This record gives sequence, structure tokens and C-alpha cells, in this order.
Amino acid sequence: MKAMILAAGRGERLRPLTDTTPKPLLRAGGRPLIVWHLQRLAAAGWREVVINHAHLGQQIVATLGNGAEFGLSISYSPEPPGALETAGGMAAALPLLGADPFLAINGDIWCDWDVGRARQVVESRNCRQRGAHLVLVDNPPHHPRGDFKLAGNEVLAASPSTDEDTLTYAGIGVFWPEFFAGVAPGAVMKLRPLLDAGVHRRLVSGERHAGRWVDVGTSERLALLDLELAHSE
Repeated sequence: MKAMILAAGRGERLRPLTDTTPKPLLRAGGRPLIVWHLQRLAAAGWREVVINHAHLGQQIVATLGNGAEFGLSISYSPEPPGALETAGGMAAALPLLGADPFLAINGDIWCDWDVGRARQVVESRNCRQRGAHLVLVDNPPHHPRGDFKLAGNEVLAASPSTDEDTLTYAGIGVFWPEFFAGVAPGAVMKLRPLLDAGVHRRLVSGERHAGRWVDVGTSERLALLDLELAHSE
């Protein structure tokens, strides 16, 4: 099973930091955000990782190299200026990811979810084949209405204006390559429309993660995470 780290975003809300540094290389707790992911993956037994990149992507390649430093083999999926969005980026990387389900993680989050769970999800009889399995978290202050509801292990659509008990997609999921069959090669496409269609077709399962999760979308949240991780060492 391979893992993919999504690292192609521009990071507009983190400017001016991201004018010169790609978002996944911003540091928290003494190391780049993306390195936290790589170290967790390696510790959980992963060996092959795919990373997409666009904005200042050569900095990512130069910093991480072939992954040997982390006990990994890293392949890169370069994207054109402006990037392909999340679904487009994953679809473009499928030739590197292969025919098996894969774990995808946003490069601009910090989370203590056990990445080893991904293999259990794939092996579980309850997991819906050829679809997706999402990690969901409690709604953060900057996203109070959430994204979906969870009934058992099934992800359901939510009407944020009326529904309670919504949860937020953590930017971590297990995906089957067939889930991206409708995405044309090189297409620019967000992930949410695919997820909504998959939920409607009952192809999406999920779980709630009650541990630590941070969407490092602003310089303020990055600074707070940096302090938190520095004090936890």
C-alpha cells in the first residue's frame, strides 16, 4: 500500500511566508510539516510515498530527495502552475500510485491519527470497495458547520444550516483508484464534488478521530502549533 502527500497548494492565507517557501516546508516544532508525515509513515511501516507539487515544488524535491533519509522511497508528481486541485492531483498521480487503494494526507495539516489504521480499513469487510474512507474530526472554530455526518462507519450528507453533529474532513483518507474514474487526465478538480457524489452512491465510509488535528491554514495557527510542539518535546 502506498501513501500520497498532497503538497501542491499555493498557501494564499499563509502569505508572505509561502511567497518563498512551499507550505509543506513551513516548520513547526523544529521540522517541516511534511516531515512529520514522512516520519509517521515510516514508523508505521510505509516504504513508498508519492508527493505532488507545483508552487516552489523544486524546493520540496531538493529538501526531501528520494526519501532515503526517512527510510522511504519518494516519487514525485509535478503539476503545472496553479496546480490541479486535490482530486485532479490524486488522479494525475494514479500511474505512480498503482492499482491498489492508497492513503492520502494533506501536506498542510498536523494530526496524530494512527496512519497504520489505513491498512486495517482496506482489510475490513465493512469498508466499501472502490470508494473512499475519510478521517473526520470535530469542527474547528474556523469551520464550525462541518462537512458531513457519520452514522456508524457510513459518511452521510449534511445540511450545515440545519443539521447538528456534523464533522469536518481532516484531509486524511483512504481512496480506491476507481473513485477517480470520472476525472479526466490533467483536469483541475476539487475533491468535494467527488466526495458528495460518492456519499450519494453510498461509497464513502469514515471514522471520527478524537485526537489532535490542526489545519495549518494561517500564520497564527502555524505559530500556535509551533509553540505546542516545542513544549511537547
